[in-house]
Amino acid sequence: MEWLIGLAGSSAIAGAAYAKRSLSGSGLAAAVALGTTMYAIGSAIWFGSLIAFFLSSTLWSKWKKRAKTAAESGYEKSGRRDAGQVFANGGLGLLLCAAYGVWPHPLWWYGFLGVMAAVAADTWATEIGGLSRTPPRSIKTGRRVPPGTSGGVSRLGLGASLAGGLFIGAAAWTLLAAVPGQAAPDSIAAAARPAVWVAVAGVAGLIGSLADSWIGATWQPMYRCEVCGREIEAARHCGRPAMRIRGRAGWNNDAVNVAGSVAGGAASALLALAFGLA
Repeated sequence: MEWLIGLAGSSAIAGAAYAKRSLSGSGLAAAVALGTTMYAIGSAIWFGSLIAFFLSSTLWSKWKKRAKTAAESGYEKSGRRDAGQVFANGGLGLLLCAAYGVWPHPLWWYGFLGVMAAVAADTWATEIGGLSRTPPRSIKTGRRVPPGTSGGVSRLGLGASLAGGLFIGAAAWTLLAAVPGQAAPDSIAAAARPAVWVAVAGVAGLIGSLADSWIGATWQPMYRCEVCGREIEAARHCGRPAMRIRGRAGWNNDAVNVAGSVAGGAASALLALAFGLA
């Protein structure tokens, strides 16, 4: 029954996203497979946290889209999410959910919470921070860089990043409180749990987002458009191949997103251990 419920719910949500052109065909298949499995082996808390990230990120990606067109034109991936993006954002979370199913321990949950917070924080920072009226600064050098530059951070983006992590923590606790019969994956008293989950998710999300920016600025391949001169992630721009100027092979946008989510999950797990939560 859990598999059927997960399949129905995932198909409905992913299908709506596909119809709105937020998912490609491969992204649709990946989202259905990921969501179905997450619900079947986890619970509404795990599945719902994943959906909270997906829905919020999709909504922000559509918000003032025209104003973000210039910045997005230089991204390696933008617009409709493909299978690589879906698994880069949710694959590690699924593995942690499966680990909890095999060996129930609160540490798996906090790792999952940090992963979801990190991918939400990074996406919110990109979608909202891209509307900053002041140019971002490089996380490595502190110098002003054009909007859309990998590793660029702004005050608006940092605020959005923190908000994304806090949102995931709040969404997870809301699901626990709202869905009857849900057992919490930790042993914290019910009165303290909202503050703990929200705080841990907020900090872990911010750390994961900053790690994503640093790795993107350091290892992700970057190119320079030979027509307009912009520094971009995409290998083509202005209708022509761009010239590679730095970066390491294999560290594309999906790999950077996975690394950022690992950092967020690790930060969350370490916070849980440091404060005796797991």
